Amino acid sequence: MSTEHYYLTWAILLHAFMWVPYILDRAMTRGIIAALSYPVNPTAQSAWATRLILAHANSTENLVAFAAAVLLASAAGIENALIATASMVYFWARVVHVVAYLFAIPFVRTGAFLVGFMATATIAVVCLLGG
Repeated sequence: MSTEHYYLTWAILLHAFMWVPYILDRAMTRGIIAALSYPVNPTAQSAWATRLILAHANSTENLVAFAAAVLLASAAGIENALIATASMVYFWARVVHVVAYLFAIPFVRTGAFLVGFMATATIAVVCLLGG
């Protein structure tokens, strides 16, 4: 497995399991039945859980572009140290982003978002330039 596929896999796993804590919070704050149903007026969740929901939504938006860029590079047969490094940087930036979002650290959160975005953009530009 290439480095970029390795970090894409980890980014997918991070995203795939991000919902677990906020669903557990929902069950604790609303009760199991309300958490599993579609209430018309849902009660609020814990502040950290609300932030994690927003981090998960942001992760969805960014993972689509990152995965597309990595898979495009792979399909084009472009595999180099810059793409591998950008993939690693993207994953760790997203880890920092979710932690900063969870604990309400705004400047770190924004910085991590920008680093992750630049990592994805780097992969896309490398693809445009042909490697």
